[in-house]
Amino acid sequence: MSNPQTAQEDTKEPDLRKLRLVAWESTRACKFSCKHCRATAQTSPDPKQLSTSEIKGLIDDISRLVKPILIITGGDPLLRDDVYEVAEYATDRGLHVAMALNGQVDRETASAIRSAGVKRVSLSLDGSKPSIHDEFRGIEGAFEMAMKTAESVKAEDLPFRILTTVTKHNIHDLTDIHKLVTDLGAENWDVFMLVPTGRARSDMEVTPAEYETVLRFVRDLSRKSGIPVKLTCAPHYNRLMLQSKGLGESSYANICQEMTRLKIGRGCLAGDGFCFISHVGEVYGCGYLPISGGNIRKKRFSEIYTSSPFFIQLRDRRLLKGKCRICAFREACGGCRARAYSIFNDFLAQEPYCTYEPSATGQSKG
Repeated sequence: MSNPQTAQEDTKEPDLRKLRLVAWESTRACKFSCKHCRATAQTSPDPKQLSTSEIKGLIDDISRLVKPILIITGGDPLLRDDVYEVAEYATDRGLHVAMALNGQVDRETASAIRSAGVKRVSLSLDGSKPSIHDEFRGIEGAFEMAMKTAESVKAEDLPFRILTTVTKHNIHDLTDIHKLVTDLGAENWDVFMLVPTGRARSDMEVTPAEYETVLRFVRDLSRKSGIPVKLTCAPHYNRLMLQSKGLGESSYANICQEMTRLKIGRGCLAGDGFCFISHVGEVYGCGYLPISGGNIRKKRFSEIYTSSPFFIQLRDRRLLKGKCRICAFREACGGCRARAYSIFNDFLAQEPYCTYEPSATGQSKG
């Protein structure tokens, strides 16, 4: 590499203490049939899903060294009988618990969630009106359910954020969705760029040029929005932000130094600060990248996260291929490893939806 002493390096120490976010797929049971569902959710729980004692053991293993945010997701977490018990257990051990909600939640349920120690919840909203949201969610009345859930959690003083997955069906609706999110009183708006895995198909994605337009839309909106707006599964956003600082043709070393100065982390966090644990215990870099580093039923989570060859490869951006390999923004962005896998069947392949063409003069020698 150009500067092996820089604070942002390609090869990361496999330190569990750097783990910031753990998403646990509590169940695949769900009453919705969303077109983009990563989990290909089903109507009833998988009998092989992790037991209460197994998930508590996982929490014990994590909490010994680190206190990350534990996102209880699904499917629908509320279709799991022990979800409150698990949330309270994780809270008691110092984890910061969040929950992704599906379906309609009344005030009594919102109160129970809050009493279990959950610090915030997330709701999905993929359209500013029923005709857009319901069609995408696969259930008539889904939009109204989301509105009532927002009302319930707000009434119980339970902070919530709203997630929107951008596809061809709603790219024209983003301005109106942002207005609705703000009016509902959400803490922030999290804009997800679709990754074609599970039920999601590549023909649902926006084009690379439209992808770039969404990045610029969020950048401009975040400067004037009354609530924070962030992007997820869009590592290119870091590249765009650094370009706006005049680093378009800078060297790899200079960009790494600017990342440190501006406190900009890695774009793709898969396996490096974030991981996803499936309903049956498989440990993934993220929920959209279906390659397991190991199963907690066979090996301790801490050992999988720090020592799995797959996770070690994910952290080493010198292994990236194509234009990602020579890009000076390699550390800042890294491309979406899940999207690369979904298109090329190679998690180290170049990001297929990036319009940026790196200059040979800015490339790293690593």
